Parts: sequence; structure tokens; C-alpha cells
Amino acid sequence: MLMKIRPLFFLAFFSMVFHAATAQVLTSSNLPLVVINTHGVEILDDPKIEADMGIVYNGEGVRNNITDPFNHYNGKIGIELRGQSSQMFPMKPYGFELRDNAGNSQNKSLFGFPSESDWILYAPYNDKTLMHNFLAYTMSREMGRYASRCRYVELVLNGEYRGIYILMEKIKRNSGRVNITKLNPADISGDAVTGGYIFSIDKEADGWFSEYFPDRSSMGQRIRYSYVVPKITAVVPEQIEYIRTYTDSFERALFNEGFQHKSKGWRRYADESSFIDYFLVNEISHNVDGYRLSAYFSKDRYSKGGKINAGPVWDYDLGFRNANYCRGADTIGWAWQFNETCPQDYWQVPFWWDRFDKDTAFMAHLRCRWKQLRAGSLSDNRLNTLIDSIANLTAEARQRHFQKWPVLGTYVWPNVDPIPATYADEITVLKEWLGKRLTWIGNNIPNRGACYDFPPGIKETVLITVAPNPVYDLFTIDVKSKQDQDLLLSVYDAGGRQVWAKQFSLQEGNIQVPVSSAVWQRGVYFLSYRSTGGTVGSRRILKL
Repeated sequence: MLMKIRPLFFLAFFSMVFHAATAQVLTSSNLPLVVINTHGVEILDDPKIEADMGIVYNGEGVRNNITDPFNHYNGKIGIELRGQSSQMFPMKPYGFELRDNAGNSQNKSLFGFPSESDWILYAPYNDKTLMHNFLAYTMSREMGRYASRCRYVELVLNGEYRGIYILMEKIKRNSGRVNITKLNPADISGDAVTGGYIFSIDKEADGWFSEYFPDRSSMGQRIRYSYVVPKITAVVPEQIEYIRTYTDSFERALFNEGFQHKSKGWRRYADESSFIDYFLVNEISHNVDGYRLSAYFSKDRYSKGGKINAGPVWDYDLGFRNANYCRGADTIGWAWQFNETCPQDYWQVPFWWDRFDKDTAFMAHLRCRWKQLRAGSLSDNRLNTLIDSIANLTAEARQRHFQKWPVLGTYVWPNVDPIPATYADEITVLKEWLGKRLTWIGNNIPNRGACYDFPPGIKETVLITVAPNPVYDLFTIDVKSKQDQDLLLSVYDAGGRQVWAKQFSLQEGNIQVPVSSAVWQRGVYFLSYRSTGGTVGSRRILKL
């Protein structure tokens, strides 16, 4: 009987201590309440210490009182500090693992998220909007990509109110998170060794270096890859060799002259669409750490696709105008060109993005994706509505949060001047900055490919240019179509003899037509074109 009542006695005692210590600050909230007790033991960076955690969550739209029982979770956890630069702030970020009474990790669902043992309590200390990570992850999920699910909570640690935190999923291999095949130590050959992996570009020194130096770096910097799944303590030599060799092959294909080839170039090793979506989240946020730190990638088995996928996106506290160095707060310029802006920084962006910028198909597909998303999840209205909904959700708890952490209107590294004086000003500045950023991106993604925007006010239904001209052995006819139509192209020599012809069924957009002129004699030629949309014309070509 005594063993049965001890847990109830402890919970009652713990609850009384908690209530007494926090009653002046927190009595109830519209946000879930997370209560952690380490029993006087300091939380370390590593290893995790054992603690008790309770969560009060009475459901959507129902208030959560500090006198309510721990009805959402009530049990053991292992907890540690996490993050890098964020650990210097007084508001600390934490990682925690759900455990049973014997101290073993256990999977449980929190707030309806897929069941897992590992979770994060993110501390938005220097992000005074409290929403940079939430925005980036929501953008990615609404693109159809996995990104950490998040829940705003209020935290009480050892009887002390600690403010608004964001409880979020840690990046892990799981059917509900990064959904790739589990790789076991015995998977060392054949299809089994080809996946699934998660690796990153980050500061951890437990992986391997790229064969290629980053573009325009000035101090011999290297790109370093780190093992995430399997961990360095679990990955076996055959798996180490496989993922390193595969990544090397991807980089060689991307670096070499034929990198744009559909089947033999870099697309043989990596999923283009995932890199496009990853690019957009980093660029919209103008994340100063984007591409070079906390950059995650996954790879499943060959039998399940087997290519490198960019993401999940991670760590955007310094995005959205929150970095006063390396032009991190600018609304103009590409974040992937960080190496030009800050070549002295040790942590550089890999050469990949410079090559993607030179890949005409990649940029054409990027434009189409951009136009698609801007009409939906990345529209001004959707993003402003999302920002307002977060601000409304945290309105009550923010009063307590900024009383605990009085940072509004003051500088916290690396905030950008001018520093907004109030939370309302923070939101106004965020919206204005984001609007300008979206406009700049839309104006600077090359206008080419199937989603080409035809210039307004032009009567012709097709625009034709030739480059280079004069020509040698090969030239390209650039075709911009205002509408769906048929097009006949013909090339004649000076004597009126046809030397080349081709007919197309065009869609609205832009295509390039390569033409070999190696066997043509030197002299003047004429490109004639006629479209069913009513455009007729010609271009003079000089063959050298």
C-alpha cells in the first residue's frame, strides 16, 4: 500500500512547491504548461540528467491552470542543454528524452504529433517575434516537405517561470519524421547499405570533408559533413564508406562539365525538387546560417528512390532580419552568395549553389515552383495571416514572457538596428521586411523556362533570338511564347536553299533550341519563323 501512495504524495508535494513559486507570475494560460523538476541537479550540455516532467493541456480552446493535474504527460525525462551560440543567453534551449520509471527511453505522442522519445524545447530569446523557426518550418511543411512540428508552451523549471518556449520535434529517422529506411549495423552490402542516412553540414567534427573547396573562400576553408543517422557511435565502416563515396560522386557530377545532363549529371544522385524547396525557405528568410550550418540532408535506399534529398530545414533564429553581419538583414541579394559577402568566415557555403545557379533547367524549374507557391502558401496574404495568428496565439503569454526577459527595444546579439521598441513594432518590421524580400526574389529569379512571363504590351505571340551570332559550330534559338501555339522554324542560305527546319507545338513559356551549324559554309543565313498565333518574322545569321 505504501508503494502505491508514494507517487501521489510526491506529485502533491511537487505541485504545492510549483504553485507557491509561480503563483505571482502564472496562474493559467491559453498555452500548454510544461513543468520540469531536476531536483536541484544542474542541467548540462552533455550528458542528459534525469528529471520529472508534467504537462498541463486541457485541449484546444480550454485554459490550462497551474492547479490542474499533469494530464498530458507525467513522468521521467532525460534533459540536457542544446544549441551552440544560443547557450550563451540566459534563456537556455533544452533537448529532452521521454523515459520510463526504469530510465529507459520511451516513445510517446505529444500534442498529437507522431510518437517519439526525443524532443526539443526551443528558446526564442534573441528572436523577439518569437516565430522565426515556426515560420520557416510551416513554410516547408506547406510545400509538402517534412519539417519539425511545433507547439507554443510556457515553461516552469524548478519552480521558476522561464517564459514562452516552442516544443518541437528533433530531426530523427522515423515514419512520422524523416521517413527513410532504418539502417542496421548488419546492412553493409547490396541495396541494404544504400540507405537510410541523414547527414549534415555543420560544426561537428565527426564526419568527412568535401573534395571541393567552397567558392571564393579566402582562407582555405573546407566543407565538413557530419553523421546524424546513424550516429557516429553506431555507423559501421562499410556505411561510412558508402555515404562518403556517394556524396563524393554527387559533387563530382555537379562540378564536372556535363553537370546539367538529365541522366548523367548531378540529378542522377540528388532530388532536384527538394533542393528547390530548400533553396526557397533559405532565401525567403535570408538565413545568414543557411546552406553552411545546420544544413541537413537525407538519403533512402536505392530501391526507394535512393537520391540525396535536401532538408529538413532547421535553425532559422538568425533569419528574417535578425543578423547584423554579413548582410544578413538585407532584403536584396542571395543568401547562397554568403562566401562573396564574408569570405573570411570559416563556415562557408558549398559550391553546389553556384552550380545550380548556372543550371538553366534548375533555374527554370525554380521559377515555376516559385510562381506556384506565390499563388498559394507563399502568398503575401497567407504569410501575413500566419504571422498574425501566431501573434494572437501568444498575446497573453507574451506579457509574462517579456516581463521575465525584458529584451524588447534593447540589443541582443545579433539584432539589427533600428531595434523595434515594442512587440507590435517587431511584427510591423517583420511584415515590411518580408514583403520587400519576396518582391526582390520574384524580380530576380531568371525569367526563363516553361513559366516565362511574356512582356506586357507586345502584339507578337512569339519572340525569337539567336545566340551567339555570328555563329561557329553551334548556336541556340531562344523561343518565348505568349500562348500555346505551333511554330515552324526554317533556316535558308543566301541562295534560298533550306538547310535546317523544325516544327514545334509550343506551350506558354520559354524554350531553347540548339542547332548544329558545323557543316554549313561560311556566309549569311536567314532564320524564318511562322506561328499559328499569327507572328511571322526572320533573323539574319552570320556563319564564320
